Amino acid sequence: MGLRARREQGAATAELALGIPLLVALTAGLVWMLALGATQVQVIDASREAARAVARGDDASAAEAVARQIAPQGSRVTIEVGESEVLVTVSARVDGPGGLLASLPGATVSADAVALVETS
Repeated sequence: MGLRARREQGAATAELALGIPLLVALTAGLVWMLALGATQVQVIDASREAARAVARGDDASAAEAVARQIAPQGSRVTIEVGESEVLVTVSARVDGPGGLLASLPGATVSADAVALVETS
């Protein structure tokens, strides 16, 4: 094996060694984005179910309990009942991914749902 072949082999190893942390960071970032998306879906579902429950005539505390079952742990649920409509807001905090991406801050996702109060 010549000197030139050894240099090229060493360069490829160095490029690979530099590329692996970048791929790990990219993967961690993508997993964090998936966690954000999943949490967003949970808060949307929780706000919709709670708004429907209150609109049907259920007690606001019972609707809040339903929202807390669906939403991620530690979520904030607010229910505003008007004369003709109900507004439910659910928000949750998603922490940053940590590790190589520890400098990224966490994010808060939230969803609002409005439902018309059903009259008998």
